Formats: sequence, structure tokens, C-alpha cells
Amino acid sequence: MTNLKVVLFMFVFLSFVATPSHAFWWMGYHKPAFQGKVIDAETKKPIEGAVVVAIYGKYPIISGPGGGSESIMDIKEILTDAKGEFYFPSYTTVIQPFSIEGSATFIIFKPGYCSFPNGRIYPPMRLSLPALEDFFSGKVGTEGEVAWDFEKEKVTFGIVELPKLKTREERINSLPSIAGLPSRKMQNLIRLFNEEAVSLGLKPISLP
Repeated sequence: MTNLKVVLFMFVFLSFVATPSHAFWWMGYHKPAFQGKVIDAETKKPIEGAVVVAIYGKYPIISGPGGGSESIMDIKEILTDAKGEFYFPSYTTVIQPFSIEGSATFIIFKPGYCSFPNGRIYPPMRLSLPALEDFFSGKVGTEGEVAWDFEKEKVTFGIVELPKLKTREERINSLPSIAGLPSRKMQNLIRLFNEEAVSLGLKPISLP
């Protein structure tokens, strides 16, 4: 009972001491709509059937982004269409007490191509995670700026260029890192991952 009283006291206290802009931090979690177009870096043709995964992160408020470990709020995935395009609607939900909103991160994968984020040609690798959120929030194909580390970068919003892979070693090294992610939320990614793994003579991942 004592622990419950402490938790309730901290909850009420943080609600009162929060700044106006963060006074209702505990009520909701919101990310804008994300959209983009995945193309071949050499031919500039659309890549159809690539899986795009949006991972919505959060942090414990007591530690903050500098000290606490980020955890997963939710995961969404979709396949690119014939135009290489994808779209995630805006995402709003209730966040758990004593948690704050983290950045959304993205995985894009199609067998035979380098995977996003580490294998991309475009957008620029130096963009921070918040800048990537802005990059995928703008109208696809339009030009503008995103901010990162107190600087601004001119970009073409939403355009992702992935290079083709030529060797088996390149294909193995480009398999996306999915350890620790809930496979039930990423069945398309797991399916494509396993197709590539089997073609490379590697052991596929077992779904629960």
C-alpha cells in the first residue's frame, strides 16, 4: 500500500510541476503521418514490395533520453505499392505514466537491395532521428529543409534510394537487425527476411 501511495504522489507532483508545454505529457502519445517512396538508387525506378516498418519508441521519464533505455510503444508495417510508395496514418494513443515520447525509427527491406537505414544512398546519413521523422512527414517529392544538430539540411521529402547488392557477402551484411523486436508485429519483414536467408543458405527465423 505504501508503494502505491508513493507512485500516486509522484504522479500528482509531476503533473503540477510540468511546464505548460508538457503539462499533459502523461495523457497521449502522437506521431504524424509518415509517407515515402522507395526507389532504385541507379535506375530511379520504384521498388515494389519492399517492407517498411515504423517503430514507435518511448523513454522512462525518470531517466530521460540521456539515461533511460528506449522501449517500443508500437510497431506498424506496410509494403510499398507499384509506385514504390508507402503511407502510415498518424498515430495517437495513450502513453503509460512516467513515460515520454521517443523518436520513430524505420526499417526498409527488399531482398537484393541494401536495407534502410544503414545501406541507403538517400536521405543523407547524417540526419538525426527527429530529422528523419520530419523527412517522412513532408509531401513526397517536394523540396524543403529538416533540422538536425542545430543545422538545416535541404532534402527531397520522402524519397529513399537503395542500391542493389551484387555479392552474397553484401546480401548477408545487409540483412536488417531485428533481434529483440516482436515478430508478431512484423510478419512481412520476417517473411522477406526468411526468403533472403534461405536463398543465402542461412537458417530462417521461426515465428512463435
